[in-house]
Amino acid sequence: GNLLSWKSRGSKDLLFRVCIVSAIASALFTNDTCCVVLTEFILKVARQNNLPPQPFLLALATSSNIGSAATPIGNPQNLVIAVESGISFGQFLLGVFPAMIVGVLTNAAILLCYFWKYLSVEKDQEGGQPAGPEVVADDEVTSHRFTPARMSHVSSLNPDDMDCISEPIIRSNSVRSTSANENLRSRSVNSEADIQLAIKSLRASSMSHEMVEVSTVTDRRDEGASSRKFTRTASQQRSVIIEDSPPSPASNGDKEKEDEVAEKRWRVFVWKTAVYLITLGMLIALLMGLNMSWTAITAALVLLALDFTDAQACLEKVSYSLLIFFCGMFITVDGFNKTGIPNTLWELVEPYSRIDSAKGVALLAVVILILSNVASNVPTVLLLGTRVAASAAAISHDSERKAWLILAWVSTVAGNLTLLGSAANLIVCEQARRAQFFGYNLSFWSHLRFGVPSTIVVTAIGLLIVTSY
Repeated sequence: GNLLSWKSRGSKDLLFRVCIVSAIASALFTNDTCCVVLTEFILKVARQNNLPPQPFLLALATSSNIGSAATPIGNPQNLVIAVESGISFGQFLLGVFPAMIVGVLTNAAILLCYFWKYLSVEKDQEGGQPAGPEVVADDEVTSHRFTPARMSHVSSLNPDDMDCISEPIIRSNSVRSTSANENLRSRSVNSEADIQLAIKSLRASSMSHEMVEVSTVTDRRDEGASSRKFTRTASQQRSVIIEDSPPSPASNGDKEKEDEVAEKRWRVFVWKTAVYLITLGMLIALLMGLNMSWTAITAALVLLALDFTDAQACLEKVSYSLLIFFCGMFITVDGFNKTGIPNTLWELVEPYSRIDSAKGVALLAVVILILSNVASNVPTVLLLGTRVAASAAAISHDSERKAWLILAWVSTVAGNLTLLGSAANLIVCEQARRAQFFGYNLSFWSHLRFGVPSTIVVTAIGLLIVTSY
């Protein structure tokens, strides 16, 4: 999220970043997870910059689907292909990753061309001014208002102290209110005794450590000398108060808050480092050919252990209904296979869809595209996987691996054709609609107008790269 908005140079730069970041993240953490995490953040960034949300939401959904095609852990259908074909993580990555990079760049270029006019509009022309400065200014004004906390030193003094401090001031005010021609009567005030009394009361008080300054008014004839003497005495007493007074509770509280902030930052740093290292270790283990399921589970368990919190919160986020849905779907597809209908349909298409010719690859891609949007991509892989592989195996062993990679690429990119073609599309649409402050409705037709040309172009370019592997 921080990478998307860091030193962004404008709307087009932000759109390109969304495409790249979502593609890479979906290849590592699945396209559905990427869409769940980034949708609301992208909406927030778009609203704050007065940008239309539609191109950024489409960039997230389409780039997540394209990026997830690069690895066996990017989406469910790729995992099914990796398990049934026996293709290692490294071979899968080498076969599809170049097509994924070119596909993401092509998709980003189409997005920029399609929404160039919308992304070129200046902020001032699109809507109101940002509300940030006004909010900050209001907060600053509020922070300078008087509060009881700022006047705590008044209530912390004893009544006797207040009498000692206020009595000379009250008397001086009464003298000043009389006639100017009346002579002032000299008064002798034992200022040193008053100051000592104030010092004792301040030391006994744990609520306030404010300095006390007493001013007296004497006769005009002795005003100069007595005021200089009093100033020296008061300054000496203030130095004694500052030296002898214990540290204030406010300073201790600030120090504790600083320690808490530093400790929190350290924990966040350690946690982020652990996540990066564990993710890197998981990728290395997958590239070494270790079992993908056990590797992913082990990495998840290590993160749960390092979190030092109850795992109940994580277990509550598991979508058990989705797991049951996949179990039921596998059972249904297997039952449909046993009816013989898929075999009959495949026998009609198979002679014209062999991957040893460009026409055969094109026809196979069209079949996968249509079936993926009608029956979803995972059932399509379950229905066509073994049949496509058997047809390609009759040509050569390398053709069999290539057929699996073609199936992975086309069935994944096919999700961009319509809004209903991929679960990631539906997640982006639903998350955007339910966003609390930045809600946006991504309609079926707005997705279709961009999805059709983008899917056709990206699929065709990717097929050229995959078939040349």
